[in-house]
Amino acid sequence: MILQTHSYWAYLGVLLLIFSVIIFKLGWFQSKKFTVKEQRLALFTLIIFHIQLLIGLAWYFMSPSYQALKHLGMGEAMKNSQIRLMAVEHPIMMLLAITLITIGYSKHKKRTTDKSKFLTLIWYYGIALLFVLIRIPWQQWFD
Repeated sequence: MILQTHSYWAYLGVLLLIFSVIIFKLGWFQSKKFTVKEQRLALFTLIIFHIQLLIGLAWYFMSPSYQALKHLGMGEAMKNSQIRLMAVEHPIMMLLAITLITIGYSKHKKRTTDKSKFLTLIWYYGIALLFVLIRIPWQQWFD
């Protein structure tokens, strides 16, 4: 049940992050005003990813990959690409992505111009999106 929730919530998170980066890029390129709409989009994206983090942590400690990591030890687990992906690479990259989203959200509020707000969110949310996309276990999403 937690795995399905984590997977379906991830679809929402990825789509929202892609949408956010596109909206922020359009706002920057078109020199739009940074409005409450963009502020709420940035905040909603942050909230969705923090909820995803909590769901992911709940799943992580019950997952077969974590159990294998505990049973085999780090050295042996790192030799198995599937265990390494699910027990080490995916969690670390997602934590980094959520950290970037959080920092980006915090930093954009301190910016004084609309363009700098958009640019800050583009960079932080964009790099977070890259991290998310390169470490999603795609084979599980499409099985």
